[in-house]
Amino acid sequence: MSIFSRKKRDRFIELLVKQAEYAEEGMQKLLAYVREPSEAIAQSVTAIEKEADEVRRVLIDELNRTFVTPIDREDIFALSLTIDDVLDYAESTVEEMYMLDVQPNAYIERMVSLLTDAAREIHMGVMRLEDHPSVANEHAVRAKALENRMETVYREAIANLFSMPRDIDHVVQMLKLREIYRHLSNAADRGDEAANVLGDIVVKKI
Repeated sequence: MSIFSRKKRDRFIELLVKQAEYAEEGMQKLLAYVREPSEAIAQSVTAIEKEADEVRRVLIDELNRTFVTPIDREDIFALSLTIDDVLDYAESTVEEMYMLDVQPNAYIERMVSLLTDAAREIHMGVMRLEDHPSVANEHAVRAKALENRMETVYREAIANLFSMPRDIDHVVQMLKLREIYRHLSNAADRGDEAANVLGDIVVKKI
């Protein structure tokens, strides 16, 4: 038996962990898509997002029916929302790439790879939140560092994008790529906020 599963988790922590697990899984599928695009992988991201939405609905219902919560209810709501937003942007990214026939490039793969690593850190942080808050905070710090690296790649991608227009076809491609880059940047922003909320929860627990 794992050393991290000796006691039953609080219901809210359990649901937050499940949400974070889905967010990481969704990012992993997005990374698989940008490495080898296929309709099947695109659909799997959507399926994961729907499963995660159901977990969030259950969490909100539990929150509305529970008077005493293990951490501030505002923090539970905020962490759930930001994790949900990360997965929403993963879904919108893969949907638009598929619908607009956008081919992945090195910038997209680098950004998604960093976002996947950050989602893993958030997942690990939420898993450690109840019993090892200091460790949870370390994961939050790592997630923020990865998000910052991702934003650096985003700025490089945008700079490169605006140096490329040569004809109308290039302009159309530029507009499509800019939209995809924007979704990934928004995912990074929401992941950064999830790490901030995680850090705030730790401060209150220690």
